[in-house]
Amino acid sequence: MAPLGHQIRASQTADTITVYQAYGEDIAQAALRHQTFVAPFKRERMTWIKPSFLWMMYRSGWGMKTGQSQVLSIEISREGLCWALEHACLSHFQKDIHRDEIAWREQLANSPVRIQWDPERDIHLSPLLHRSIQIGLSQQAVDLYCSEWIVSIRSVMPLIQNIREKLDQGDCESAQALLPVETIVEVDVSNKFAIGLI
Repeated sequence: MAPLGHQIRASQTADTITVYQAYGEDIAQAALRHQTFVAPFKRERMTWIKPSFLWMMYRSGWGMKTGQSQVLSIEISREGLCWALEHACLSHFQKDIHRDEIAWREQLANSPVRIQWDPERDIHLSPLLHRSIQIGLSQQAVDLYCSEWIVSIRSVMPLIQNIREKLDQGDCESAQALLPVETIVEVDVSNKFAIGLI
């Protein structure tokens, strides 16, 4: 059976799910202006979206890593997320899920979406026991993401700076209170077991 703790947690509304991506200024500013991803963003490359704010902080070093100086909050349609999950394959072979490695490789080659589960992070970016989903979009999935799924894009750098200031002052309670509220996302997809969802 799928490992325990594999649930999608995100900021959400009735119609949208929030995911995060980090880019350099050129891609980020173009995305903010156009409210979707345009050149110099490259649709032919796989792009990873992350529903966990703190996992994005871990990955981008609070927006301080080279090429990740702008962390973007992207609202996407719930329908778009479900399409991505329905057309997804795990990025790594798992013997309790896949019949064999050959079957997994065949599925991977034919899937426009990849799923990876990584340890969730706390506010100090230390690993937690439960895992956070990363969703890799390629081919048709990237086109749909840019053309249909995105509802809004905004920079969360002011929020990040505010949280970092509180942490630097040793005020973890106030920093924690500023974090986006993330709750379990219920999705209606037929392949939950195949992508590691409970």
